[in-house]
Amino acid sequence: MFARRIAVVGAGYVGLTTAACLASLGHHVVCADIDADKIARLRRGEVGILEPGLPELVTEGVAAGRLSFVVGATAAVTRPGLPVEILVLCLPTPMGEGGAADLRAVRAVVDEVGALLPAGCVVVNKSTVPVGTAATTAGLLGRADVAVVSNPEFLREGSAVHDFLHPDRIVVGSASQGAAERVAALYARLGAPVLLTDAASAEMVKYAANCFLAMKLSYVNALAGLCERLGADVLEVTEGMGHDRRIGQTFLSPGPGWGGSCFPKDTRALLQIAESVGVDMELVAASLRQNDTTRELVVTKVRAAVGGPLAGRRIGLLGLTFKAGTDDLRDSPALAVAALLRAEGAELVGYDPAHPAAVPGVTDGIEVVDDPIDVAKGVAALVVLTDWPQFRALDWAALAGVADAAAVVDARNLLDPDVLRRAGFRWTGLGRG
Repeated sequence: MFARRIAVVGAGYVGLTTAACLASLGHHVVCADIDADKIARLRRGEVGILEPGLPELVTEGVAAGRLSFVVGATAAVTRPGLPVEILVLCLPTPMGEGGAADLRAVRAVVDEVGALLPAGCVVVNKSTVPVGTAATTAGLLGRADVAVVSNPEFLREGSAVHDFLHPDRIVVGSASQGAAERVAALYARLGAPVLLTDAASAEMVKYAANCFLAMKLSYVNALAGLCERLGADVLEVTEGMGHDRRIGQTFLSPGPGWGGSCFPKDTRALLQIAESVGVDMELVAASLRQNDTTRELVVTKVRAAVGGPLAGRRIGLLGLTFKAGTDDLRDSPALAVAALLRAEGAELVGYDPAHPAAVPGVTDGIEVVDDPIDVAKGVAALVVLTDWPQFRALDWAALAGVADAAAVVDARNLLDPDVLRRAGFRWTGLGRG
């Protein structure tokens, strides 16, 4: 494999994982970010992201001389004697007005470095961006000698390194066949199926995949509610469904709604994109509505567990992150349910293995503790909101001994009901008939 000189702009989840993994494949990578403190920490080998395997890859890449860190995009593309061959944009595209993706960070970097790129360089959009962004980026560059490629990422937080090195597919889209092939060649050692397509189709793949998974989760959550009414067990139902190869086993677990940094943003962005061209995506809109309904259902279960109104009742929350294996609190369904509980006057105490202390501006209104025994003290109910596997191994008898009322609402169907009952708890799950 021919090693390329690559500049990655953005050192967040996607950018840092991309930079470290490309370096592990033998490429020479410089990773840039505008946060000077973050860059200083990365140079010391300090990775401030809870992502299995990432700290080791960063350390190995730096030690091997294949990975380095600089402040600012300009520094990444103007290193003396090392002209960049491929510029990878891994920039935040948060939800903007009306649900559309905010592309200001992408535009700012293109404006900053567009004139500095050497002839023949390829600009790669790895950020999740609206369909047509590659064409817009090419227009902003205004350079016939620099091609733009869409190469969306399909990384799950908590398994991003594994997902990068063991991909289901590599999607590369561009108006330039040669540029697309150069980008695809970066991943040659991975042996994954490669789809070479046009840029618009590549950009659409990411939205189409994420929105389909969000709809699948909303469907399962709606199914859980139906199972409860009919006396069926949603776990048995989804197991039966999952053996159908057309459906599969993944994304069939009911929960307190879906969230994170991608699904809420991408579903709303796709709706905005569709609306802008007069296409009705009612299935996606219904999935968003169902997600809100699911969160409200959890609150209803908590209300039933405490036997009445929540005002003044102390409720313990097990889990604050949007899923296990990550420290990410962005658009966490756990925090969304917490906000609904707080709106009804509940006093909240929370425990999460990834967050031993409060996060100002994010966990406000929740007393965050660093010991699971403390989350149960004096509570009228405990609510499992994140699927951390270590919750199964808690000393549930000890938790029951310090709680005011031994009730558990398991919004992840994570726990063994028999274990909870032997410990003295009344257990309630989702869709268990």
